[in-house]
Amino acid sequence: MRLAVLAFTALFSLFSVADDATKDAAQGDTAVKTPYATFKTSEGDFVIQLNAEKAPISVENFLSYAKEGYYNDTIFHRVIKDFMVQGGGFTPKMVKKATKNAIKNEADNGLLNNRGTVAMARTMDVNSATSQFFVNVKNNYFLNNGYRDFGYAVFGEVIKGMDVIDAMANAKTTVQNGMRDVPAKPIIVKEVIISYDAPK
Repeated sequence: MRLAVLAFTALFSLFSVADDATKDAAQGDTAVKTPYATFKTSEGDFVIQLNAEKAPISVENFLSYAKEGYYNDTIFHRVIKDFMVQGGGFTPKMVKKATKNAIKNEADNGLLNNRGTVAMARTMDVNSATSQFFVNVKNNYFLNNGYRDFGYAVFGEVIKGMDVIDAMANAKTTVQNGMRDVPAKPIIVKEVIISYDAPK
């Protein structure tokens, strides 16, 4: 009888270990993977690490545009020294591209508009962000949630090529189609490459 109990206990332990391994594997499959976006531009390359954990809506939205090639052959159409560089919505001829539906603002996710972070651009309407984004060139605390208004949702950070962003911010600008702060020489996004392995 004792041998039977020991055998049953051993068998139960094996099933428990197998069950735990299955659970661990399942959790690994559903874990949030870190996406990276490599921007190849006319002024050089830079890489953004996207924060899918704290800004899932914004990241999913950005990825949907990037994977469809939407950002290819667009420009950084608004650059302001010591502030930010903005892109993701205009062609080199300053034609605004059609977008998908606007998304919910995630500015209350705890991420701050510090130097090197990437946030969703929007109008005065809090939930109006679509394809456009901007990179903060310095700590822009007044863009954070609760400072002036709901704020601007940060969803990533430049981890490589910040010197390229700084050069963009210092570009000579002009007025085109009634818009100010447009680079006199177009800063063109040639391609955006998405990966789930940190670029070397």
